Amino acid sequence: MDLVVKDARVVDGTGGASYRADVRLVGGRIAEIHREGRTPGPRPSARRVVEADGLALSPGFIDMHAHSDLALLRDPDHGAKAAQGVTLEVLGQDGLSYAPVDDRTLADVRQVIAGWNGGGPDDTSVDFDWRTVGEYLDRLDRGVAVNAAYLVPQGTVRMYAVGWEDRGATPAELDLMKRLVAQGMEDGAVGMSSGLTYTPGMYAEDAELTGLCRVVAAYGGYYCPHHRSYGAGALDAYREMVALTRDARCALHLAHATMNFGINEGKADELLAVVDDAVATGADISLDSYPYTPGSTTLVALLPSWAGEGGPEATLARLRDDATAARIRHHVEELGSDGCHGVPVEWDTVEVSGVCHTSAPGLAACVGKTVARVAEERGEAPWATARRLLLADRLGTTILQHVGHEENVRAIMRHPAHTGGSDGILRGVKPHPRAYGTFPRYLGHYARDLGVMSLEEMVAHLTSRPAARLRLPDRGLVREGHRADLVLFDPETVAAGATFDAPRTPPVGIPYVLIDGRFVMKDGRRTDVLAGRSVRRHTV
Repeated sequence: MDLVVKDARVVDGTGGASYRADVRLVGGRIAEIHREGRTPGPRPSARRVVEADGLALSPGFIDMHAHSDLALLRDPDHGAKAAQGVTLEVLGQDGLSYAPVDDRTLADVRQVIAGWNGGGPDDTSVDFDWRTVGEYLDRLDRGVAVNAAYLVPQGTVRMYAVGWEDRGATPAELDLMKRLVAQGMEDGAVGMSSGLTYTPGMYAEDAELTGLCRVVAAYGGYYCPHHRSYGAGALDAYREMVALTRDARCALHLAHATMNFGINEGKADELLAVVDDAVATGADISLDSYPYTPGSTTLVALLPSWAGEGGPEATLARLRDDATAARIRHHVEELGSDGCHGVPVEWDTVEVSGVCHTSAPGLAACVGKTVARVAEERGEAPWATARRLLLADRLGTTILQHVGHEENVRAIMRHPAHTGGSDGILRGVKPHPRAYGTFPRYLGHYARDLGVMSLEEMVAHLTSRPAARLRLPDRGLVREGHRADLVLFDPETVAAGATFDAPRTPPVGIPYVLIDGRFVMKDGRRTDVLAGRSVRRHTV
């Protein structure tokens, strides 16, 4: 496509001052930037012209923490992300995704993260015809809504090599895990993720993780852990990941970096001091966050790690047994389970956002209510309600946890290592609005309305900084020769439409989005263009 974007306010992703320019796109690349009053010669022309009329033109936004692993294959529209100006997502997060797998592992992982992605045992909307990372990326290359990079999921790798046992890996098992990670990196993964409050990945000790990180480092990738605690042990958990990756000489990207629960109110500066001290002594660290206070996960994730040993069927059997269920309740409500970050659960902060088995009696009526409220309506204890949900929904229930702190959110997003990540779960009747609103909320609410930082600096957090972490030499900036993955938005009106009551409302103020120089959003509407492809490590 030969196209000129005329009279745009270019916010180029560097963080520097914006400027007026005409930008010509040819063959999926930025061919010319003609700056007003600076570039000699005539203004560029083309067969097609978009009159920007002062709209901001920026690089496409990079979602550093996405859960669109199946949504990209199931939903060609994928308006949840395309409408936000997202042109690249990083998948394979939190140590659990769909490659590399064998038949047994695939069956388990489909059940375990059905609440995140759908794709459960009865879901026929996706043909799971891949097993390796390369084969999964090949599926994306058939054409998807936006580009996608992939992290090798350490929990899935452990599931494949060790199973669901809570023990250290044998030398042979560790060797197999290293080979699986290496093959994933060879296939094009950009790094490795972990979910260290999710089974079975959380059963790995530091020495095992360090060995896998050394493999990742050998390929120039990065480690992206959801670490062992965001609650009572948060600072120690951050320090653990810093020390581990320093030992492995591996770059570190802290997933959805937050300081949540009452114990961490006002403690963002302590986290940032850990990061700054490590960076000052040579560590390579970045992080992502979402611009909201509540978190989102699955209800089963709140259980203690021992309840997940043996896999999902073993967990369900423990929940059916009254004595074992009582022991689980004691850990969850009184001791503070490792699944709930060492903090005793407060059921009035746990809101049901979605269920997988909507035909099961009473499940759908729970969505949008806290566990405490459902329990009150039923005249039973909250644990009885939670247990009933877990059993009836076969562990598929997703939740919001209202445990964050606004001052921590703002402090973390200001940090120079910060990037944007939605952590957006797209399933459920009332998903977290971050899945549909993260990037316009950063631009509108936090940059324009609150002045947390300038528009130019905020765009850098969402574009060039994540591109640098991903080692992408031709993305993340409006620069001649770079890929024409671009967003045109109105700085005065851009805003997230999504709310907690209406979480799938599209944003406003983002009329145009281009990937590879092709319109995926035009005049505020999704086109039928599927310009997205896999973005592989070996192309860097």
